[in-house]
Amino acid sequence: MKLYLAVPLVLVALLIAASGVAAITRGWVLPMNRRHIRAPRMYGWGQLVVAFALCWQLAFGLMVSDSGVRPTGTLIGGAILLAGLVVMMVGQLGGGKQKGGGTP
Repeated sequence: MKLYLAVPLVLVALLIAASGVAAITRGWVLPMNRRHIRAPRMYGWGQLVVAFALCWQLAFGLMVSDSGVRPTGTLIGGAILLAGLVVMMVGQLGGGKQKGGGTP
């Protein structure tokens, strides 16, 4: 395993997952993304899927040494990553109806 690739990838996955958990539980999104996100919980689920996909690709790309399983595993990880990005885009474009008539 190449630690110079694994450690930053795990740290990025943990940061994305923490942001996803915050978006799901509290509806909190990073300040630079607040204006663009209309459905924070959906966006948070997408972030969790992306974090899972990064860990999946880490497991199959760096830890699995079987040459037959590695390409299939990383391809599946890429598909999961793409699905997570699509869910995040739906969270940006989704029209979440706000309750009440006040300002947020």
